[in-house]
Amino acid sequence: MRDVIFHILFVWYPYVCLSSFFFGSLIRFDREQYTWRASSSQLLRRRQLFWGSNLFHFGILFLFLGHFVGLLTPTSIYTLLITVEQKQLIAVTAGGIAGAVCFVGLTLLLHRRLFDARIRQTSTYMDLAVLIILWVQLSLGLITLPLSLGHADGEVMLRLSHWAQGIVTVQPVDARTLQGIDWPYLVHLVLGMTIFLIFPFSRLVHVWSAPVWYLGRRGYQVVRSRRDLARRPSRIPAE
Repeated sequence: MRDVIFHILFVWYPYVCLSSFFFGSLIRFDREQYTWRASSSQLLRRRQLFWGSNLFHFGILFLFLGHFVGLLTPTSIYTLLITVEQKQLIAVTAGGIAGAVCFVGLTLLLHRRLFDARIRQTSTYMDLAVLIILWVQLSLGLITLPLSLGHADGEVMLRLSHWAQGIVTVQPVDARTLQGIDWPYLVHLVLGMTIFLIFPFSRLVHVWSAPVWYLGRRGYQVVRSRRDLARRPSRIPAE
């Protein structure tokens, strides 16, 4: 029974979540473009939003990139530069810093949405669910840090990376190789895949529309306030 559960969670479930992630996003963009937004509430508690949003986005982007590179880079490639043990130490250190920053930002955002009555009234159940899931997921990630220090040889990290690479290359490893790993790692994996599952049904879809092209944009956008327009002299010719 244990083998069956692990096979469902770590061989079948990842493909269900990835299918929902890609095809669900495509269908939503095609059929419900007017719901493709982040639903900003920046006019309320702007200072708390500023710190929470910036800390959260900085941390989450760093964590996503770290997980992407760390899990999907073949061992034969990165061991040309560093050892498995060194990679583990780098991952724990960098991940710990980014995770702490992200945790502070996400906690501010969650507090803002839960304890401000006006913001809570404009929030959907999915908005709150996504924030709570992300908060729990981040907490689990931070819990794994001291556990990772206890596996300084990187053996657990290798098992997790081989599992992830097997999923991406459609050559899944035997799910039994994950048995024996501490429960925070396993729950972290399942909850992480669940985020991909619910992605198309939440405001997270705005990630696809991130204005990365602004980095290479030429020229400047001219913005004028109403006060500036009021100060401009009239150009109506005198009769």
